[in-house]
Amino acid sequence: MGHLNEGNNTNCSISEFKRTVYPVAYLFIFSLGLIGNLMSLFFFISSSLRRKAYFSPVNILMLNLLLSDLMMVCSLPFRAAYYLMESDWAFGDVTCRIMSYVFYINMYGSVYFLMVLSMVRFVAIVKPFTYVRWQNSRRAWTISIVIWLIVSLTSIPLLGAGTSIESGRIKCLELNQSHLKTIIMLNRCVLFLGFVMPFTVISVCYIFAALYLLKLKKTRQNQRSQLNHKKSCSLVIIVLLIFLACFMPYHVVRTLFLEAEMDISNKGYGESCHYIQSLRKAAVITHCLASGNSCLDPLLFFFVGENFISFWRQHTPRRQSCIIEQNVKVSEKINNDIERRFRRI
Repeated sequence: MGHLNEGNNTNCSISEFKRTVYPVAYLFIFSLGLIGNLMSLFFFISSSLRRKAYFSPVNILMLNLLLSDLMMVCSLPFRAAYYLMESDWAFGDVTCRIMSYVFYINMYGSVYFLMVLSMVRFVAIVKPFTYVRWQNSRRAWTISIVIWLIVSLTSIPLLGAGTSIESGRIKCLELNQSHLKTIIMLNRCVLFLGFVMPFTVISVCYIFAALYLLKLKKTRQNQRSQLNHKKSCSLVIIVLLIFLACFMPYHVVRTLFLEAEMDISNKGYGESCHYIQSLRKAAVITHCLASGNSCLDPLLFFFVGENFISFWRQHTPRRQSCIIEQNVKVSEKINNDIERRFRRI
């Protein structure tokens, strides 16, 4: 679809700004994201092997989300190196094409995995008996494969964005001005299918789940209902944080940025240099925020992963973390309460 960077124009350039911000942001996200996702993956696999338990549908979705994030963070050192070498690409044309491809696969893969996880949580809260009947690993793997296929196939046009030569330097990760019309059309489609529609689904699920929990709280003022409410609220807060902090600014700024670049392509800069510079800088910052979703996703593993809590409890000394111990007790009471409800049904 193109990259949220300035094109080959020398006017109103923010090259120095990009070379300052991108390497710091990318290397920070790489370090934090790599540690967080590898730890989550380790606990996830170790817990499942220790318990000799099959992967539940929720854990299958989480595993795919973690793998997507790992793929993303492993691409960031290449991006950082490009800007540290003063925007001179040294890793070949094929690697350049893969960089954008990986970024968009991760972002929209994360969007759809989060959407499905939110729908699963909604069903578990509102229709627990239906949720039990839907506990099918094959169905979860099918959904995961479909998501991977959709984001992989729709991102194929990005493989066409290779390297170019400018002022004796090999350029990569730059906006191709000659393809602006096509990029804008693709952006409008992706804006709806990749952000507006999933965000709407997530919001509707959480609104109805919140209304149901409030109704349940009025009729059943017991401790377990309150614990279930707290855990569900934690999940809502994390998912909405990821969307509002990482995905929404990126999509809004990208749309404004591309439209402004089209105006400049048609009418020239005129007196709008300050405006386009501001948009380009905002595009850089929101691109970094979108990349940062790979650091926030591991938080979901703590609240959603079904085998993580018990594994952490056995491998973390009580005196080292009272907060973790409290979360363990909350999660176990919630699970026991749900199991008793299923038996009564």
